[in-house]
Amino acid sequence: MANSSASIYLRLKKRISISKKQIVKLKDAAHVLADDKSIEQQLKDMILYRHKEQDGNRVVIDLLQIIALLKQKWPDLQIDVYGDPQILVMVSERGRKPHYVVLVVSWLLLFCGSGLALMNFHSDVNMKETHIRIVELITGQRVERPLWFQIPYSIGVGAGMVLFFNHIFKKKFNEEPNPLEVEMFMYQENVNTYVIAEEIRNRGKREAQKLGEEGYD
Repeated sequence: MANSSASIYLRLKKRISISKKQIVKLKDAAHVLADDKSIEQQLKDMILYRHKEQDGNRVVIDLLQIIALLKQKWPDLQIDVYGDPQILVMVSERGRKPHYVVLVVSWLLLFCGSGLALMNFHSDVNMKETHIRIVELITGQRVERPLWFQIPYSIGVGAGMVLFFNHIFKKKFNEEPNPLEVEMFMYQENVNTYVIAEEIRNRGKREAQKLGEEGYD
């Protein structure tokens, strides 16, 4: 029998994804390390949650739930926990085919939208007149279509965007995250925080309602 007084260390994950009716084991929700290796595998294989249809597509597993389950089986277990106090479980459809039509339409909308944004910006600041004036200052002659200046400028705008986002197709110039990746990371962090808070609030309402109904009965 494993030594129930052993120490274990848990580092909870922030977010995991599962398919419908899938079970979540401790190893799926946290990184587990135990002094007693004979108990470590048992801990990793312990079932924390079984998805049900009525649970919807997002569930929050609280740290206290995990500790309670562990203490039921190993009352003397010493538990050290690191990381977030909740784990967000997202339930998604696995094996779904990509919607290429939606992808193409989205790409066209983004392409046309970004192009219009650039054109509107250049129109607002009267960039054409600025180019004409710069060329006039350099050459001393006024040219209505200074293509030798405008074409390199257009290429420079595209090259600047590529360098700014540090990405071209699947290739990155270095390991530094680009501004879009940082913004997406911050957005995901905010979404996770909101969803967890909302789920905990809804769970509290359901428990209060259930206690009220039991008290009424």
